Amino acid sequence: MTDPASPRGVTTLSPEGAIAPTGPWSVGARAGDFVFVAGMRGIDPATNTLMKGDEARIRRAFLNMKLIAESERASLHDAVRIVVYVTDMARLRPLVNKVQEELWGGRPGPPRTIIEVARLNQDDIFEVEGTFYAPRGNPPPVSR
Repeated sequence: MTDPASPRGVTTLSPEGAIAPTGPWSVGARAGDFVFVAGMRGIDPATNTLMKGDEARIRRAFLNMKLIAESERASLHDAVRIVVYVTDMARLRPLVNKVQEELWGGRPGPPRTIIEVARLNQDDIFEVEGTFYAPRGNPPPVSR
């Protein structure tokens, strides 16, 4: 589902199955041929609660981002940039790399910035945001 937000055609996104925003923000937006996904965390969309376990939480956050991208006919391989936030670089970066490698099928992923931060919302450990190239009329992505 999309909601008009701009006279220039920027639309906010709220696809079925996505997490419920916890404030006055949307999970994503489309501007022309690009889709911008808000910072996703390891929240189970069915319960809107954080997943248990570091790797499960990281994987769920990436999958939450993927769901929003796919709602606009983009795949993970259409990502042009992702930004990752972690609260402990030494402990979490190897898990982020592992999960990202699995989800991208071992291929090189998109350009990525990873930043260690002191704290995330709800004292979470991980957050990922992404920008995707998704020309209008694009065929649906092939799930992997």
